[in-house]
Amino acid sequence: MIFIQRSDEPEVLTTAGQTEQKALCAQFEQGNHDFEFKGKIYGHNSVKVALRTMQHDKCCFCEAKITHISYGDVEHYRPKGGHKQTESDQLTQPGYYWLAYTWSNLLFCCTLCNQHYKKNLFPLKNPVNRARSHHDDMAMEEPLLINPSVLNPRDYIGFRDEIPYPIDDQIYGKTTIAVLGLDREALNETRRSKLSIIKSLLDVITLAGGQPGNYELQQLVEQTKQNLKQQTALTAEFSAMVNAFIFLAIGDVEL
Repeated sequence: MIFIQRSDEPEVLTTAGQTEQKALCAQFEQGNHDFEFKGKIYGHNSVKVALRTMQHDKCCFCEAKITHISYGDVEHYRPKGGHKQTESDQLTQPGYYWLAYTWSNLLFCCTLCNQHYKKNLFPLKNPVNRARSHHDDMAMEEPLLINPSVLNPRDYIGFRDEIPYPIDDQIYGKTTIAVLGLDREALNETRRSKLSIIKSLLDVITLAGGQPGNYELQQLVEQTKQNLKQQTALTAEFSAMVNAFIFLAIGDVEL
């Protein structure tokens, strides 16, 4: 996971989205909690494009590139339809219906992270403080899942090679890794393959360092350094893991 700098809110959310939000709140006041949500609004193409752009075409959770293999899902950080504290719990309804079209609650996610792992899970440090309606104060909540557009994941999740771990065993990193399956073997295998390339690039730089007089070799080193820089950029797949590995390998040294 990387920190996501949220961009400007798409117009469809400030117009049709706000209209629907008011309608949902009015419906709640009438005692009708059988909510229907309009995916054509929160899933509007302009919303998806904005989310994909601000997330560099990567899943907000696992950091895998999405668009070359699937369309991706618009993810509600706080689940709109219902919520669970743990996987074994019964689904509690309603969910955070009033946030269905709220820009700050929307992220872009791969289908696997969204539909197979997070689903309706939204654990809190103290479930008693959960907001149950639009009248409640969400500031009282302490979500255990890291919202990458609010908190910087690198303060909570580190990497030992390709394996993520909670820094200082913090509950936020621990819960986020567990709930989202960020240490699932298929994902670890993909990161492992990426890391093998990074290790090879670092080996080239290290071995070539002993031959400063070889002009052609030094040109290769510069090309290798540029390649590594590209792999550490926010736009690169699994950049959090790559940056963590390079920092441990060579420290805070400019490539």
